[in-house]
Amino acid sequence: MKHFRPRGFARSLASRAAAPCAALSGLLAPTLALAQIKIGLVLSLTGPAASLGIPVRDTVAMLPTQIAGQQVQYIVLDDASDTTQAVQDTRKLIDEQHVDAIIGSSITPNTLAMLDVVAQGETPTISLASSAKIIEPVDDKRHWMFKTPQTDAMMAGAIAEHAAAHKVKTIAYIGQADALGEAFYAEVAKAAQARGIKIVAS
Repeated sequence: MKHFRPRGFARSLASRAAAPCAALSGLLAPTLALAQIKIGLVLSLTGPAASLGIPVRDTVAMLPTQIAGQQVQYIVLDDASDTTQAVQDTRKLIDEQHVDAIIGSSITPNTLAMLDVVAQGETPTISLASSAKIIEPVDDKRHWMFKTPQTDAMMAGAIAEHAAAHKVKTIAYIGQADALGEAFYAEVAKAAQARGIKIVAS
């Protein structure tokens, strides 16, 4: 499974941030210290997923403000736990703020909605959501998308393994009626079936 691809991300980010400097290095060497890296964050600061987005926003204050001699600016936008707003925020960061990379969104539905815009802008993005659908299968869109949390497949497998070890024979599933809920149910169903556990209700 593909999670965070540090080498590919580093190359993408470095090429986007360093190319203008390399072209002008001979003439404008004294000004290179002023070069800036822009990182945009699309977070769920309000709405149902605010409990996920707010801690990340508070963590931004702990992030480095300088990397390899270049100043780093963080631009935080609230997607209000809404897919449409997540897309609008992503467009704003890419088209207006010209960010070098994006972190977000906090949740799977919003991240999946951002895929087209991220790919069009060729902007490396690190999702904070869990669904494996964010990064799999690797295609032209997901080439630009990375993630750090464990996938839903890993979580479902661990749950089913624990249940089987405790002689559980049947389970019921309660989930959200959104992209994450549907994707997680699919993984739970596969993991349960592989261990002889029957899903009696969803």
